[in-house]
Amino acid sequence: MADPDVKRLPIFQVDAFTDKPFAGNPAAVCLLEDVDLTDEHQQKIAAEMNLSETAYLRKLNSDDDFSSSSKFGLRWFTPTNEVALCGHATLASAATLFYMMKNPSPQLTFQTLSGDLFARREGDFISLDLPENKTQPLDREPYSQLLKIVVGDLTIQDLQVSHTAKKLVVRLQDGTRQTLESLRPDTVAMLAAHTQDIIRGVIVTVKGSVENGCVDNQGVMYDFISRYFAPWNGIAEDPVTGSAHTVLASYWAKELGKTEFYARQCSARGGDLKVRLREDGRVDVAGKATVVLQGMIRI
Repeated sequence: MADPDVKRLPIFQVDAFTDKPFAGNPAAVCLLEDVDLTDEHQQKIAAEMNLSETAYLRKLNSDDDFSSSSKFGLRWFTPTNEVALCGHATLASAATLFYMMKNPSPQLTFQTLSGDLFARREGDFISLDLPENKTQPLDREPYSQLLKIVVGDLTIQDLQVSHTAKKLVVRLQDGTRQTLESLRPDTVAMLAAHTQDIIRGVIVTVKGSVENGCVDNQGVMYDFISRYFAPWNGIAEDPVTGSAHTVLASYWAKELGKTEFYARQCSARGGDLKVRLREDGRVDVAGKATVVLQGMIRI
């Protein structure tokens, strides 16, 4: 006999920015149906799922339907806190609606803490319409200890910050992809080195070229590659980060004199992204996604 006090909610695990299971960046997506979860419950579920983000989709009106409506509320929780923007969990949310709920809408709108976000079908890709997060130069001295922990003795060519996204951009001197992939920062030491709330994540990036190994499996060159560390959000390293590319698009547009990029985030799982900086101050971040788990969560 079913327990009337137990609520059951549909939940999915989606690997974002990849077309293969067990790659890209995994996110949980929970459909709130007609259940109104407290913030405490949402945080507990995110801690239970223990992924970098758990997304919660909610209906905006009582007669809305996940299989046919085109506008929803969306929130994101890490295992430790709510965040204002998460690209890969937005991609995962759109994939859940498009692929699992068979939602036919060509474009979905999500009401979020970062304003309205949009997800469009573009062939095999899902393109996210996200806000640009501009960068500006930063004095290195206050962050010298943190930088030493993250990149060791490697030469830093440029250091910038996005105050809106609370992300540090560390551009290494043009080197090899292997050098970037070999970084093993002590994330506990990172937390100790920066205790203010100015920065919540560190992006390390390198300009791409054929010579430094920045090519995909077909030999196509990446314009830039990156890794992202966010221990302040409970994430030692994020596999593929859509929001980080709203910062990287702004930075590399100035450096490369172009607005369309093919990028790789070089975590152990890794993922490819198509990124476009638009004239209206928005960034299109496109990737593929695959659903790897479907079930019900009991609360």
